[in-house]
Amino acid sequence: VQLQASGGGLVQAGDSLRLSCAASGPTLSAFNNLAMAWFRQAPGKEREFVASIAGSGGSRRYADSVKGRFTISRDNANNMAYLQMNNLKPGDTAVYYCAADWSQSRVPQPRGYGYWGQGTLVTVSS
Repeated sequence: VQLQASGGGLVQAGDSLRLSCAASGPTLSAFNNLAMAWFRQAPGKEREFVASIAGSGGSRRYADSVKGRFTISRDNANNMAYLQMNNLKPGDTAVYYCAADWSQSRVPQPRGYGYWGQGTLVTVSS
């Protein structure tokens, strides 16, 4: 499975961005069997969990730091996942990675995901 993240950019505090993640590849038998997630990594910090969504889209999980501001979603017909980010803060500045795994356990840690995209940079200025 290949993942391609896009949508990052430079914004001001309070602005919104939507990140996209496109899944593809010969092993992608059924996108709706993949749990999807977003992680982020700020300079000098460890990669941290942001949000995850079950294959069906019926269950979502968020880090406390983004609850109420970020929304994860997916379009199973088009093999896409999204992260809508509202009211962005300078502390949200990081490289954002989409991740996927066939397991629906959705462990909120990088070790829970076997497939990773290349990352997209989000910079929030104050």
